[in-house]
Amino acid sequence: MREVAIIGIGDTKFGELWDMSFRQLGIQAGLAAVADANLTSEEIDALYVGNMSAGKYIEQEHIGALIADYSGMARDHIPATRVEAAGASGGLAFRQGYIAVASGMHDIVVVGGAEKMTDVGDVLSGEIQATAADQQWETTFGATFPALHAMIARRHMFKYGTTREQLASVAVKNHKHGSLNPKAQFQKEIKLDAVIKAAPVAEPLGMFDCAPVSDGAAAVVLCPLERARKYTDTPVKVLGSGQASDTLALAHRKSITQFDATSIAARQAFKQAGIAASDVQIAEVHDNFTISEILAIEDLGFFPKGTGGKATQDGLTSLGAKLAVNTSGGLKARGDTMGATGIAQVVELVTQLRGEAGKRQVSGAERALAQNV
Repeated sequence: MREVAIIGIGDTKFGELWDMSFRQLGIQAGLAAVADANLTSEEIDALYVGNMSAGKYIEQEHIGALIADYSGMARDHIPATRVEAAGASGGLAFRQGYIAVASGMHDIVVVGGAEKMTDVGDVLSGEIQATAADQQWETTFGATFPALHAMIARRHMFKYGTTREQLASVAVKNHKHGSLNPKAQFQKEIKLDAVIKAAPVAEPLGMFDCAPVSDGAAAVVLCPLERARKYTDTPVKVLGSGQASDTLALAHRKSITQFDATSIAARQAFKQAGIAASDVQIAEVHDNFTISEILAIEDLGFFPKGTGGKATQDGLTSLGAKLAVNTSGGLKARGDTMGATGIAQVVELVTQLRGEAGKRQVSGAERALAQNV
């Protein structure tokens, strides 16, 4: 296996982007990443695109060919592959691109992610997102994504003593980080009391406990580490990668307060990288709900099981702490663009490791981790 580096990054703003189409978003991010890598289109060997549900959101399938066509790559007939894994579509597309370069199959790979989610109403958007749950055993009976995560939150509170204030602390922190990110959907701080008193969605989760529906795109360029200096003075090495799956329905799992797939994937990545969780200074984790971040920082090994809420409330995951979590604002404030989320996480981490994150810069950061679910 060859060592792999990230040599280019690009993303769009996130939010309700009425003036941009799906293809415009994807192409804007991709061209930005290619320009950042100082590449010509003739050097690109393959394209991977993360996308969850363009067929339902904008009635467009065959996304790989679409983006290749409108970005000008179709003229060279490069292989363009769409990757779908619900909210982890972007992260899995990145892994596929990484494997392609590491294996020697391709040398220069562009990996993008895009989603246009605000072209439909909130009710329909919720139904589309719920297609990522088990249709037979969950969605058919009215279990929406917020409802499923509310069950997780309530069980975590019962089992470990996690409080409503600790859940809310995740939102407060991530909105504070998002206020420092000029591309975030929400760039305004919020107070703890506002989170707790917000309109209920699925008890105990309120409006500010849930990530917003977003439009946006992100892209990165990968190449063999040995060639990276040809393109950039600031290559970021991919130390390790892991992937695991679990039962789709929560009811089929041995516990709903621990995501075993996250723990197993993390062990794989840490083993390949030759490091431990304690060696990581920055993490972008999948906080589609406030409880999701608490589970993530526990399951990744940053904090013991049951203590993630207290760690967040105590400021142990904020900018300036030993471990800064979701410096971009996370899905909660940057926006959750489903297919683009995993790539957007990597873009944020590369920005941090390059020392280009401005007001939200983590000083002296050398190792970072992304977790996409």
